[in-house]
Amino acid sequence: MPDDVVDALAQFVARIDVFDPEAPVHTELEVDGRKLTLREPVARALVEALRAYGDPRDNGSCDHCGSRRMDTSFHCNDCGRFSGLFGDLIAQRAAEYTEPDALPTQRALPAESEESSWTSS
Repeated sequence: MPDDVVDALAQFVARIDVFDPEAPVHTELEVDGRKLTLREPVARALVEALRAYGDPRDNGSCDHCGSRRMDTSFHCNDCGRFSGLFGDLIAQRAAEYTEPDALPTQRALPAESEESSWTSS
């Protein structure tokens, strides 16, 4: 995994650096023994990319406890409550739910004769 990270960073630097190879150096990073030179455009692009990234698991904050560990149904993994308009709707529907009456059992049909009316003679 660390090699993947370093390789991804190196590829990112190379993709951006090609457009302005003479730009002033902003900083140098050393990751797992590999040095990466970040010129100003690369550093700006990296900061922008990191700030723009949104984790696909991020479903917002819980309205009740503030946790950011919400599942896709807006159920908070920390306090266990539903959050937001959708969460309120789920909680309301769950509170109004009543178990339906049991279905009546069916009586067995009388056995048909050996010869069925469906067979042709």
